Amino acid sequence: MEIEDSVVQHYAHGSLDQAIFGALSASGKDLANLAPADLAPVDEFHIGGRQATADLAAQLEFKPGWQLLDIGCGLGGASRYFAHERRCQVSGIDLTQEYVRTAELLARRVGLESQVSYKQGSALAIPFAPHAFDGAYMLHVGMNVQDKGRLFAEVHRVLKPGGLFAVYDVMREGSGDDLSFPVPWASSPDTSFVESAATYRRLLESAGFAVQKERSRRDFAIEFFRQLRARAAEGGGPPPLGLHNLMGPSAPGKVMNMIDNLERGLIAPTEIISRAL
Repeated sequence: MEIEDSVVQHYAHGSLDQAIFGALSASGKDLANLAPADLAPVDEFHIGGRQATADLAAQLEFKPGWQLLDIGCGLGGASRYFAHERRCQVSGIDLTQEYVRTAELLARRVGLESQVSYKQGSALAIPFAPHAFDGAYMLHVGMNVQDKGRLFAEVHRVLKPGGLFAVYDVMREGSGDDLSFPVPWASSPDTSFVESAATYRRLLESAGFAVQKERSRRDFAIEFFRQLRARAAEGGGPPPLGLHNLMGPSAPGKVMNMIDNLERGLIAPTEIISRAL
């Protein structure tokens, strides 16, 4: 619980809904007529944003009407993507109550409140019955979870036999050098638990999953940040709406350190897709 409390403190904002709606207005969006895509710059809190979600979704056989679990849902961007694009029913859990409240508010604003739901909860004690879901996913969550074996066992418990589980996390690629902090997921090493893809595979298999696919997205991430910096340079700074709305004044330093860790070959966002046996 001490680790989870520290994670919540790291992500807590205080006035997140006001910051997001203010940025949407500054971006020229009509707050009375928002579409899910309008929120993509701020509600996809992972490397590559909406494109990374779409790239992962393209590899998943999620069918209309399926019950999906979004673990560490954040503001709900991925859940609304799967609800809108795949017509799935998505339940999201997140440690941070402010994120859950904001996710609910955003879902109502884009008319998806009947297809998505959110609750505060821990990935180490998922608040759902066994075999409740056809599929599950988590995007940039495992870096804050020390006991990944317990996490994967919980996901296996709530999935139906044969259910798909997709992971898109920052994983360790190099060894020896320490990571630079702060980064978007942690202010210090105390709440950062970055592991290798090999460790993920071993723990997934121990929890009863068969790993089907794995892909490092290091090149994709480097190009994503190159384009991000180029657009910021052209515009004289970041656009009104973006992940800096979530991270606040510390955003530039966190992003710079993450790019440094990436370019030094220490980390890479990595996809792993597995199936519950």
